[in-house]
Amino acid sequence: MKFKGLLLIFLNILTLAAEAQQDPQVSQHMFNQLMINPGFAGDNGPISLSLLNRQQWMGFPGAPVTTVFQTDAALPLIGKNDGMGFTVLKDAIGYEKNVSFGVDYAYRFTWGKGLLGCGVSLGLMNKNLRPGWSESQGGDLIDGSDPSLPKEEVNGVLTDVGLGFFYRRPDYYLSLSATHVNQPKFTFDEKGYYSLKRHYYLSGGYTITMNDDRFLVLPSFLVKSDGITSQLDLDMLLQYNKRFWGGLGYRNQDAIMVFLGFEMQNGLKIGYSYDMNTSALSRYNTGSHELYVSYSVRLNKNRSLKTKSVRFL
Repeated sequence: MKFKGLLLIFLNILTLAAEAQQDPQVSQHMFNQLMINPGFAGDNGPISLSLLNRQQWMGFPGAPVTTVFQTDAALPLIGKNDGMGFTVLKDAIGYEKNVSFGVDYAYRFTWGKGLLGCGVSLGLMNKNLRPGWSESQGGDLIDGSDPSLPKEEVNGVLTDVGLGFFYRRPDYYLSLSATHVNQPKFTFDEKGYYSLKRHYYLSGGYTITMNDDRFLVLPSFLVKSDGITSQLDLDMLLQYNKRFWGGLGYRNQDAIMVFLGFEMQNGLKIGYSYDMNTSALSRYNTGSHELYVSYSVRLNKNRSLKTKSVRFL
């Protein structure tokens, strides 16, 4: 298929995405709960920093590229069980380029035999729409007569609010959250506007200890929805000696994922995932690559101290 034909297909996909789920896709969600749920801010105890980069649909013109930097810590402001987080997210897809900054606050308290956390996030998103993008990719594929599209490059700043809850016990966790609670929008001319729809997330994970306790089986799931369309991720990781892991995942109507990762003695964690498309898009791309790097600053410098949170391996 010719390059222009591929672009036409891709722009149709972008149109559907604009009407449905708008948040960026990541495969290693089990490491990035803070990205969708502010309730996890500070849950890992020490100061944690992470960086994720995702190159989606490699070989596709204008395919999504997502970079996420996060840091969070147990930072007692009101009591001993609260935490703070900070997220910077850059997401580019087709003629859209978004940069977001968010601050998270969470408070946790004992509930039954576990820990219940709740959090809120407040952030700003700079949204950039570039009608000239298609011309730079080899053709004029945007209908200039469409009143819902800007005639020239436009920028808008949106105030964004998120809300999240989670419940954790030593062997499992459950999480419920919503992004874009306030459904912000900006108007770029007298007829056109862009709005962010509210997105809902339900996730969970469980730790299964094998007979040989050096091995742990870590199943997890993520359900995401904008109230119109929904998607399910199912993942299974096998961890060895609390330092090495690998596994498989499935995203309905989209991809099969492969996971690999390890943790160094100094606390540096590196994770990688590869998505193989199972949809018709598999004919036009070579898959998606995702790299995750994190580091936890142990204030007592005891690297043998392991987190009690199953959110981290």
